[in-house]
Amino acid sequence: MNVIFTCGGTGGHINPAIAVANMLKERRPNSNILFIGADDGMEKKLVPREGFQLKTVHISNFQRSITPKSIWHNLRAAGSLLGAVRQAGKLIDEFQPDVILGTGGYASFPALYAGAKRKIPTAVHESNAIPGLATKMVANKVERILVSFEESIQYYDNPGRVVVVGMPVREEFLYTKKSDARRELGLDDRPVIVSYWGSLGAREMNKIIAGFFKLEAQERLFQHVHATGSFGWRWMPEYVKEQGIDLEKYPELDMREYLFDMPKWMAAADLVICRAGASTINEVAASGTPCIMVPSPNAAGDHQTKNAQILEKRGAAIVLKETECSGEKLYGIAKELLLDPQRCAQMASNIRKMAVVDSTQRIYSTILELIKER
Repeated sequence: MNVIFTCGGTGGHINPAIAVANMLKERRPNSNILFIGADDGMEKKLVPREGFQLKTVHISNFQRSITPKSIWHNLRAAGSLLGAVRQAGKLIDEFQPDVILGTGGYASFPALYAGAKRKIPTAVHESNAIPGLATKMVANKVERILVSFEESIQYYDNPGRVVVVGMPVREEFLYTKKSDARRELGLDDRPVIVSYWGSLGAREMNKIIAGFFKLEAQERLFQHVHATGSFGWRWMPEYVKEQGIDLEKYPELDMREYLFDMPKWMAAADLVICRAGASTINEVAASGTPCIMVPSPNAAGDHQTKNAQILEKRGAAIVLKETECSGEKLYGIAKELLLDPQRCAQMASNIRKMAVVDSTQRIYSTILELIKER
């Protein structure tokens, strides 16, 4: 069996493909697997690290602003798109795949388009609530559209092609026990807050967390670890000191660049404060942790707000606009929630119901079905 996975851009697009590829490698060890991505994407680091072959095409993403610089960029991107489709077509002709699975990002379009044109079975996985640009461009050409949320079906012209499969997450998010995680992390009995704004961080939201820290230091009710992200780590430690907070005096308040053992922290947490990207939502759901979500206002198509609204409607999250946030408001909401165990338990139950624990299996099964139907 020859299978092409195509993805790119962020870990939220790449990691689901890797999860399915690992299942394929485990269950069908004689399969040949090829990843196709962009020559300047994160996939160049993540895919080879997992031991998979990666071929790249030259393609640029499209910018949504209408400045002269963006218009010129988009014209060049349109030109690169045609070349990328030709490059992907050549790779497909050489590899002769039985099926192609795309998991999002602009880098997935060329191989999906070229594969569908060649009548090769194709499927696209859309992790966000609303379809991204790449998914929109291939939605009427692929055999299957795999989505994370039931509410997403309405956005597609051919509902019969849409299958709800959830989004793959690492098993540790599903099965790590709270008591074990707290013991291993050296936490006491006070409620635990985990906050982060993504791998890069968000400057204004990091400032708000500094204000949050200040209020926590006064009452000392909670334990709190915050991941600043790579950009935030450059300035936030000094900024927190300037706000009069000496973290060395408050061992229950912790600030780090990254949380490398995120499944363990999620399991230990009583509350997560975060953005509303697809990966984050699925990790929070898998761990069954109540959350306050502040969608990024800069996400394409405002998709993070759409993601968060699904959780909010199900009683699984509290959603705040970034423009409404302050350290005082965020702390007030967190405190009110954490001092209400019954509400926390209900939110945990609601969000846990959203987790699709067999998502990887569902996507893997779809691949096999497409090959059989060929």
